[in-house]
Amino acid sequence: MSANPETSGSRPVAGALVLADGSTFEGEMFGHQLVDGPASGEVVFNTALSGYQEVITDPSYAGQIITFTYPHIGNYGTTADDNESRGTFARGVIVRELARRHSNHRAEEHLDSFLRGHQLAGIGGLDTRRLTRVIRASGALPGAFGPTEGPAALDEATLKQAAIDEPGTSGVDLVGQVTTAESYRLDPTGPNERLIVAYDFGIKSNIIHHLRKMGTVEVVPATTSADDVMARQPAGVFLSNGPGDPEMVPSGIAAVTELLDQVPIFGICLGHQILSLAVGGAVEKLPFGHHGANHPVRDETTGKVEVTSQNHNFAVVGDSLRTVADVTHINLNDGVCEGMAVRDAPAFSVQHHPEASPGPHDSLYLFDRFSDLMDKGGN
Repeated sequence: MSANPETSGSRPVAGALVLADGSTFEGEMFGHQLVDGPASGEVVFNTALSGYQEVITDPSYAGQIITFTYPHIGNYGTTADDNESRGTFARGVIVRELARRHSNHRAEEHLDSFLRGHQLAGIGGLDTRRLTRVIRASGALPGAFGPTEGPAALDEATLKQAAIDEPGTSGVDLVGQVTTAESYRLDPTGPNERLIVAYDFGIKSNIIHHLRKMGTVEVVPATTSADDVMARQPAGVFLSNGPGDPEMVPSGIAAVTELLDQVPIFGICLGHQILSLAVGGAVEKLPFGHHGANHPVRDETTGKVEVTSQNHNFAVVGDSLRTVADVTHINLNDGVCEGMAVRDAPAFSVQHHPEASPGPHDSLYLFDRFSDLMDKGGN
């Protein structure tokens, strides 16, 4: 696996990943060349079989190193149309085997050159099965990786110390790193021109795509006050996905608390957690989170089971909502709360991603539920 598998004949640079518990994995470097120290972050695994570009550009991975469990990554290259945000916010990428060449009529470049362009380092050739087992047994662990040969070589002790020094995602404000600095407005792609204000806690492009079908979308920074939102006279407010610990977004929680009785609200992922905290619920950090595109979730309002895309390390404690909201969706793998509806306000949310790109699309009906709620004015 050379620096550019398609054009370079040079020997790949050896590298290593070391977790905070001392677990060590040898591999080969690709993507952005690390010259000023290792890449470090909370190591998580994603089980999706496709959509690696969408995963890498999802702002929800801020502070994390992504391990792909599917053994071949990069097969169909990358294209700018599939980016889920303005850049990459993850700390690194881990794969078993980086494809030597890509093959797809839409491809614009190889994953390796894509990562170099976004200054994101990767390490391949690792035993990702073993790494996944370690994470499943111990929970998401801080880790660090880098080259072990050449002028920027790092030894195992240095990598382990970098992993130990990595704070992880609990108690860290990651939303501040990914939210938009200024609000911006996007015209509708459908006939409805009503205004939807979308809080950007790390919003994905495909979410905006679906919201624009329902009206004009104004994306606002995570710190936007409730008064500022209501001054825009929105038909509805959307709470986006985003990275890390929801309790580190106090301004968002405070704003949603004020907005609850004033306007219809729909939240996804981090937005679901923020809405739950705003009504008095509680959250907890899962051992290794949900990261993948095949999680079965039951809609408690219909009894139907959906295949869903997920990306979160924190989750709402379902029992904490008992007096204020109804749990509407349940993860059938582990019983985690996947959705809720507030009893005394026009507000609901889900933990999974109905907008998932490239899929699955079983939960797209949730956008229709939001549209219907706005049509009724929240009644």
